Amino acid sequence: MPTIRRLPEVLVNRIAAGEVVERPASALKELVENAIDAGATSIAVRLAGGGLNRIEVTDDGCGMAPEEIALALERHATSKLPESLVGEEGAIERVATLGFRGEALPSIASVARLTIESRPQGSAEGWRRVVDHGVVAEDGPAALPHGTRIRVEDLFARVPARRKFLRSARSEYAACLDTMRRLAMARPDIGFTLEHDDRRVLAVQGGEGLANRVARLVARELADDGVAIEAERGTARLTGVAGLPTFNRGVADHQYLFVNGRPVKDRLLIGAVRGAYADMLARDRHAVLALFLEVPPEEVDVNVHPAKTEVRFRDPAFIRGFLVTGLRHALEGAGQRSAQSPAGNAMAMWQQEPALAPTPYSPQPIPEEAPAYSPLTPAGGVGGRPVPYTASPRLAEAGTLWRGYEQTIFAPAARAEPAPADEPEAAAFPLGVARGQVANTYIVAEAADGLVLVDQHAAHERLVLERLRAAPGSAAASQALLLPEVVELDEPDCDRLEENAARLGELGLAVERFGPAAMLVRAVPAPLAKGDAGALLRDIADDLARNGDVLLLGERLDAVLATMACHGSVRAGRALSVAEMNALLREMERTPRSGQCNHGRPTWVKLAHGDIEKLFGRK
Repeated sequence: MPTIRRLPEVLVNRIAAGEVVERPASALKELVENAIDAGATSIAVRLAGGGLNRIEVTDDGCGMAPEEIALALERHATSKLPESLVGEEGAIERVATLGFRGEALPSIASVARLTIESRPQGSAEGWRRVVDHGVVAEDGPAALPHGTRIRVEDLFARVPARRKFLRSARSEYAACLDTMRRLAMARPDIGFTLEHDDRRVLAVQGGEGLANRVARLVARELADDGVAIEAERGTARLTGVAGLPTFNRGVADHQYLFVNGRPVKDRLLIGAVRGAYADMLARDRHAVLALFLEVPPEEVDVNVHPAKTEVRFRDPAFIRGFLVTGLRHALEGAGQRSAQSPAGNAMAMWQQEPALAPTPYSPQPIPEEAPAYSPLTPAGGVGGRPVPYTASPRLAEAGTLWRGYEQTIFAPAARAEPAPADEPEAAAFPLGVARGQVANTYIVAEAADGLVLVDQHAAHERLVLERLRAAPGSAAASQALLLPEVVELDEPDCDRLEENAARLGELGLAVERFGPAAMLVRAVPAPLAKGDAGALLRDIADDLARNGDVLLLGERLDAVLATMACHGSVRAGRALSVAEMNALLREMERTPRSGQCNHGRPTWVKLAHGDIEKLFGRK
């Protein structure tokens, strides 16, 4: 029979290091968090070889005495748990510092050469201790300013099995830079600098406002193309900056999420962000934002993983709903703002086109009978010239259909509003007044500060969706099934569905228990009447198990309403009158989120007066 024995301390630390220190960025995160917890106001980081060769963190915090340095290198020794909380039940849940396990330093020291130099505030001298892969190599006095300097060299040099699985120096450096950005974003009151191979790549001053710090670290455009988040519900508070839907990226790397000042990568929060932007972004695009969630410490468990990047909420449904509502409310407040600007290469083409050869003037004979004019053409024609009406069946049909859409979709106030005729009235509207139409697809409007181009289909699509949502009973209308459908499910899934039957009924889905492991579907939401009721119920049961609330059904209804809006909107290629174009512009100004369509594409772009002047060489 094999003998049970204790493992050596060095081996125990190396095993623990596999969880705490996965790569250089993990070690950097632990060291910078320790500096923040030490009360530092300035933190300087130096890297070499992407952190594989050297990581050095210097701070001006409280510092450590020699005996404290020795104790900090022992496992499960920490200053983060106050003595009054040690041994008390629930102490970990009430910890306000970033670290509290007491595992980081001994774990790092077991897989690298670790040098700690520290001098407490008010002390005459500092102390230095060097631990080389778990063995103390040096211990003695050191000269340094107040604070602490920790150097990690040759990470995993004696653990080749771990070293060979690390990525290239460039990739490891990118991970370290991302870690520094997240930590610097969480604490705008602290100054941070980062140097890599003797080149400074990041420098921020302490005392910055949150919005300025986020814009400097994420994207400078976020200052103009973002909205401030400020929401409270109960004991939860949400702050931060969220980019407009038209200001997006192809990857989700620019989404920074924080819980009680701690950078996290939580699937629940990421899903809430995706749900908030669901009908405003294309599927392959991702929002740019930084969200700071504050909840009572007892409502969140940060002790899920040694890396502390995962959290678990006591009420995940409340947190998700709070985030989605807060984000959507802030984005609605942005009105028709859009981050879309005229593409530079498209503007350059205007000046690269060769000059057209002059065409000899050839007077055309005037017909004896003047042609009829289209009722969809402005009274003054285009450019002051009347435009002859081409009697095509398709155009006539388009006019008839549009009059129907105008009666059902546009508000009476919008239809009755007269089109502004002079410049002072045009200056009163953010999107200006219509001056014409290009390719029967794009509305050309004149605003006080430039020229506005509007995609009529994309804009009208958003307006129709918002009206469908606002219409009473649009989403909750039920379609009774001729024969109720029995859906077999696991008993826990049936229990969850039965508990939420009232909420499902409000959304138009009527279900009831039908035995221990089956549910009876009597009615489904009207927009989903042609779908598979059984598949819908199974997906909702999975969603309840994952999120604890009826989220999927609402998202599906939103998707159906978006499809209905797309098919019920004015199409590209349809001629509009000036009154119709102005009615569309005025409705856009009153409708939230009108800066983008239901698929995340911009609905309008503006060509400022300065841009126009540059085209003609006036600036």
